[in-house]
Amino acid sequence: MRRYPPIANHGIVGDLQTCALVSDEGVIDWFCAPRFDSGSVFAALLDADKGGRFAVTSTHPETTVRQLYLSDSAVLVTRFLTPDGIGEVADFMPLPDDPATADDRHRIMRVLRVVRGSFTFAIECSPRFDFGRKPHQLQADGPLAHFAAEGIDLYVQTLGDIDLAADGDDLRAHVELHAGQVSAIVLTADTSGDPAPAPLDRGDVRDALSETRHFWNGWVRSSHYRGRWHEMVNRSAITLKLLTYAPTGAPIAAATMGLPEEVGGERNWDYRYTWIRDASLTMAALGDLGFTDEVVAFGRWVGARMRERRTVTGEPLQIMYRVDGDPELGEEVVDGFSGYQDSPPVRAGNGAADQLQLDIYGEAVFALFQAPVLADVAGYDGWQALSSLLDWLAESWDRPDEGIWETRGGRQNFTYSRIMCWTAFDRGIRLAREFARPANIVGWVAARDAIFRQVMEQGWSDERGAFVQHYGTNVLDASLLLMPVVGFISAHDPRWLSTLDAMDTELVSDSLVYRYNPAASPDGLQGAEGTFSLCSFLYVAALAQAGRVEQARYAFDKMLTYANHVGLFAEEIGASGEQLGNFPQAFTHLALIMAAQALDEALDAEEAAGH
Repeated sequence: MRRYPPIANHGIVGDLQTCALVSDEGVIDWFCAPRFDSGSVFAALLDADKGGRFAVTSTHPETTVRQLYLSDSAVLVTRFLTPDGIGEVADFMPLPDDPATADDRHRIMRVLRVVRGSFTFAIECSPRFDFGRKPHQLQADGPLAHFAAEGIDLYVQTLGDIDLAADGDDLRAHVELHAGQVSAIVLTADTSGDPAPAPLDRGDVRDALSETRHFWNGWVRSSHYRGRWHEMVNRSAITLKLLTYAPTGAPIAAATMGLPEEVGGERNWDYRYTWIRDASLTMAALGDLGFTDEVVAFGRWVGARMRERRTVTGEPLQIMYRVDGDPELGEEVVDGFSGYQDSPPVRAGNGAADQLQLDIYGEAVFALFQAPVLADVAGYDGWQALSSLLDWLAESWDRPDEGIWETRGGRQNFTYSRIMCWTAFDRGIRLAREFARPANIVGWVAARDAIFRQVMEQGWSDERGAFVQHYGTNVLDASLLLMPVVGFISAHDPRWLSTLDAMDTELVSDSLVYRYNPAASPDGLQGAEGTFSLCSFLYVAALAQAGRVEQARYAFDKMLTYANHVGLFAEEIGASGEQLGNFPQAFTHLALIMAAQALDEALDAEEAAGH
């Protein structure tokens, strides 16, 4: 029985339509095609024995492994250091000719190189299509092998110096290279039914690597950020870009599904979809860095959802969609999969899509407000859709809902949901005035002000001296760390500073922040979870904006130590510092960017003041 690598022991490569995870031992144990949310090709991360993998590893018993990204790129290098030699594997996914057009053919290139002595690579390719539910046939012929399954063909090619041999339904091979020698093995996943790709050419491999690196280097250079922690901010930006589906501009929440928030627990969800909330905040972070093309593309995507009003809930918007805007995300359990470290169930799809979460209206309008060329993004039809949405919300905001964390313990009057409804009206009013658009501004102002008064009266607990999770409770909730970000309250307001103090007492553990306390506010699920990394970074930003700069910097520096070896974060941090949940997580990386910017500005202000 094979073992599972820690969740954090991976890097990610992608082509802006799908992605793959590569462990620090050279194993691709997660890859879906042709899209992020498609069935799996390799899924050993969810079942080490049945999931399938694509390994290029060392045969030497004394191997030390190191993994890194080529600077400011999505080219991942795994280095194998042995007494006899050093071998490297450079993994990357070339971008399609037009990443904005959905492509049926996706390639993973693995370039093998020896930089000292001699080194033997062991190769294993054992796909298990659609979570092992689709059988396949294999044909191996010299430098080409073909796995055929229903609806998908998988081709494995080499430069001719690697003999691909069938081992049952799998491929295995060994190749010994010496210092200076380079080879390659390329996997092509194709759902078009087209003929096999052309024979592999050394020059094509070299050009693909150069072009892929050039693309990412050029993209990162368009960032406006010049502050501290530049490398970590760039890595987070690249990660957010890798998690964005270029044909529609829709970001997904994470690359994976089913990775547990607690090993052995049931909180194992499919995050390969576009949450209005996560995506809007992702675009806010990228927009702040200067990546306007991404913000505009997502603005168009959100505008299309507003115009269509095609949901499974009957509401104008739902909390999440597939990357193409499809609202159907039926949840199923993948039978036969054991789950990461025996943490079933493995869920595909997401049943929370039919929940009522009123905060999404605020995040959607917040995203449109970020777009620097709203008139071009939305146009008249887009404005009509937005205006109609806010007219509807003015009559519909005062309802219990399931809240930001998608709890399955019943609806409540969540304070965060009310705050984001306030945000929807606040930004809508500003947009109407800035662009001189027709709008029921009187009605929107009335709704905005009614929400503000209600939150201040019912969302505040005199007993706790804090804003609380929902009306009628004293439970705290870290989602409220966004209150000053959206402008609902000043970062220096006495009520806000008191709320920060209360959170520090109840939700913060060594600078790491829990979302809420499930024991005090049951969420309908068994088990516990780790600290939520989004909230830990939002806490840093809140401290910095409140003037608690020294505390913020210490918390930020400690949080960065939980990044993995290539700067990536999952959703949560466990009690022993291990990363938990789906990986890499957009929420965490967007919050890292927000925290870095807020803290950098606060430090600059202190220096300017001579502190």
